[in-house]
Amino acid sequence: MSRPSNLFISTSSGGRRLLHAQSSVNSRGKGPMEIRGIRIPGTNLMRVNQRIHRRGGGKLVIQTQGRLAFYPVPGQYRYWKFRDAARFEIWTVDRHHDPKAQIRTGPKFYYCLRDLERTKPSRHSPGHRVYPGCNQNPNERGVTLGTSVGWSDIYPADYNEQYVNVSGLHGCYAFYMEADPKNHLRESNENDNRSRVLVRLPSGHVGC
Repeated sequence: MSRPSNLFISTSSGGRRLLHAQSSVNSRGKGPMEIRGIRIPGTNLMRVNQRIHRRGGGKLVIQTQGRLAFYPVPGQYRYWKFRDAARFEIWTVDRHHDPKAQIRTGPKFYYCLRDLERTKPSRHSPGHRVYPGCNQNPNERGVTLGTSVGWSDIYPADYNEQYVNVSGLHGCYAFYMEADPKNHLRESNENDNRSRVLVRLPSGHVGC
């Protein structure tokens, strides 16, 4: 997960102060992050299997506790998105800027997993998009989502739900973004899922 970027503050119609930021979930292993959703009958949910590409060909299929949901986005209808793909958090910090307590969480938990930008080319990274934008067909029985090696799934700061409510907060805080916060997916490196910036509130300026 890249550090939160392009931060800005907005005020909602109800008077809430919202801290917005761009997020980027990056695929940095030797194989793609690929999941396959299988429809749960009678629902708008899908069970999720992770499909790990084998070096010699074929795929290792692993059942997960993850779910896809047919999630609404204002003005764009609905998409099949992966639940708990990432999370935004605000933490208090001590005088050394170490985290003390989580006090706020953003509303966004649903992500597509897609090849949006090729951010780190390598010999393992395809030169073209393998995983396109999310499926919008309500009748699908199964869908595949993923992000190829060297590619990133990026959402701009002004996209739907890309914020944390920071109303009433004053001082220095840590703004964290975390990929796969419930650890549904297996990864070659679990130590790069979390990133942060220090932010001064209520201004929203980066750095303390």
